[in-house]
Amino acid sequence: MKRLGRVLGGPVAGQAARTPFVLLVVALLGGGLISLLLLNSALNQGSFQLSKLKRETTTLTDEEQALQRDVDGYSAPDALQRRAHELGLVPGGSPVFIGPDGKVAGTASPAAEPPPPSPPAPPVSVAPVSPSPGGAVPSPAGSPDPVPPGAAAPAPSSAPSGGAPQPSQTPGR
Repeated sequence: MKRLGRVLGGPVAGQAARTPFVLLVVALLGGGLISLLLLNSALNQGSFQLSKLKRETTTLTDEEQALQRDVDGYSAPDALQRRAHELGLVPGGSPVFIGPDGKVAGTASPAAEPPPPSPPAPPVSVAPVSPSPGGAVPSPAGSPDPVPPGAAAPAPSSAPSGGAPQPSQTPGR
């Protein structure tokens, strides 16, 4: 009888049971592909957020380093000394200590007044010099006389040019 059913094209019992199984496998594969697509999208979104946060971290790290350089520059001893001099502060002299028993070690004295600030020097304008036919270059008006032969030339000043005198180094530093 089975054979007759196959020849006539009637439904076979095995084929009817196979259809739901095939639909179940196709549904599982489709669901798996959709879940992988959603998982991949979520990972890509996290990757974009991660790269954005890395850029922001790099920017903030650069800003922190620049600010730290500024703080280091302002807290350097020479910068502190220059700023204190600009504000009119002077070195305090020898310190006085009070011991745990209340005895005073040292002698207190007022700090010396700072010298008044010197006015900035006016800019010196130098007229252009043209060579004379004799080969000697005349000195421009207002310049010091040249050093005569055999005399020692004045030593160049070690003070920096900037108008304001720089304070000397504190001993022991």
